[in-house]
Amino acid sequence: MLRYHDFIPLRTAPAGFLKPAEFEPLDVALADANEWIKENGIRVVNVETVVLPNIWSQYEEGTHDPSLGISGDSPSFWHQVIRVWYEVG
Repeated sequence: MLRYHDFIPLRTAPAGFLKPAEFEPLDVALADANEWIKENGIRVVNVETVVLPNIWSQYEEGTHDPSLGISGDSPSFWHQVIRVWYEVG
């Protein structure tokens, strides 16, 4: 069976007045993915970088949301995610 696991850079500082939120570097998510693979003996099929809009928005469900919205009338923030596809069973 094929599955995936996303490794998302965590927010390190919330957005403020005229200041966007701050996040960990993508390298931290990659290090987390490598550690998870090693510790769990994961059979990796593929690793990819996925770019998604607004995953931290209160109106979205993160990387598992099938429909991430953007609008031309308001700011949109895009985020890089490490996605590991792997086999189980």
